[in-house]
Amino acid sequence: MLPNWLTYELGEKWERLRGRLRLGGLRDWVNEHPAGVVAMAAGSAALLLIVVIAQLVPDRPSPVQAIDKEWYYDLNTGELFVAGKGLTPPIEAPSGPTPDGTPAGVRAYVLSYVYDPNASERFIGFLETTAPEDVTARVPGRAARPSAATEWGRGKLIRRVEDALWVPADTPMGQAIFEEAFAPNENGERPAYCRPD
Repeated sequence: MLPNWLTYELGEKWERLRGRLRLGGLRDWVNEHPAGVVAMAAGSAALLLIVVIAQLVPDRPSPVQAIDKEWYYDLNTGELFVAGKGLTPPIEAPSGPTPDGTPAGVRAYVLSYVYDPNASERFIGFLETTAPEDVTARVPGRAARPSAATEWGRGKLIRRVEDALWVPADTPMGQAIFEEAFAPNENGERPAYCRPD
């Protein structure tokens, strides 16, 4: 229990502090300047409106960077190289033509299961070149309703890096190579195409 004199002293200090905190001067100022209060309220409402609108407006999507390069594979050296997009393989390779005189550069589909892979996390899913007319003519009849992958493969030959023979991409053997390249890993993730640096 506190002595009476201390209780009285604390009570008096509390009353003085409460009197200062009442902000009577602020009330007087508001009564004398109603236009200032209205201006502050309007400014606060405008600021709130700007913040709400800024939150509701969607962000601008970043511009999509067009891919202007593609991966190619040098059949002479077994090395990847980069060349312009949309070239019809076979193309000239850094090592020159193959022993039979044809260009040694074929399209390479470089894939990875990692979002931003380094060189060791990339792999070549398959290689692609253009089918000569005589090979295209020998492909058996096409399905009445071809799949998108079969339609893509028309007129193309593909193979795995380790294979010796090219197969038409729109045949069951070609589709098997295509499906194997894009097969999911042990986590169920499918690989994605890696753009050249």
